[in-house]
Amino acid sequence: MTDTLLLLIAALIVGLSKGGLASAAAIAVPMLALFMNPVKAAATLLPVYIVTDWIGVWLYRKSYSARNLKILIPSMLFGVAIATVITPYTSEAVLLLITGGIGLWYCANVWLRRTPSEKTEARVLPGLFWGSLTGVTSFITHSGAPPSQAFLLPQRLPKLEFAGTVAIAFAVGNLVKLPAYYVIGQLNGLNWGLIAGLAATGIGGTVFGRWLTGKLSEALYMRTIQIMLFILSCLLLARGGSEAFG
Repeated sequence: MTDTLLLLIAALIVGLSKGGLASAAAIAVPMLALFMNPVKAAATLLPVYIVTDWIGVWLYRKSYSARNLKILIPSMLFGVAIATVITPYTSEAVLLLITGGIGLWYCANVWLRRTPSEKTEARVLPGLFWGSLTGVTSFITHSGAPPSQAFLLPQRLPKLEFAGTVAIAFAVGNLVKLPAYYVIGQLNGLNWGLIAGLAATGIGGTVFGRWLTGKLSEALYMRTIQIMLFILSCLLLARGGSEAFG
């Protein structure tokens, strides 16, 4: 019963993220990893990510950065391809530590800077780097938020444009992960009845997340995303450190 409740909470968190609170979803797998195998947790939630992704795409179909999508989507797909090959040979702990470190680095860079940072543009080479890293970390741990936000947040996009860009990019990336997960056997033995219930919960969370995003001011929205990114990064570092050092 407790396991089912935590899975429903995780699905709700995924939905909130796809509705606009972009960092929230990646907290779900580390939370579930406290009581279940992280690989199984990632596989169980992947269909929920995919369903809520496309609800998010519909909600933000008029608000997105086309240039960022042209940079991020191909690079994320490249990262997914890399992850499909290296997953059997890569330590999850190392990726968790790297991903969490990126998130903390970004938060520290923003919060400790004495003068406001300059607004950046959507440049191709940084986008290819961060997008590829997003694809790799998203595939293995569903923790693509820190690298993607390290690229997007400095651009200071309007909140709806930021949320829509994230929703569309991850909708494509997560959909591509489905056949890759099947090929390496991560979808074997899943409870699809339970997953259907989780998906319904996630859809409700997506609609609520979109409503909440519309109510928050630009400044409060960005600060909320940064705080969630900080919490997520700490969780990733804690889990990665636990796995690496026992």
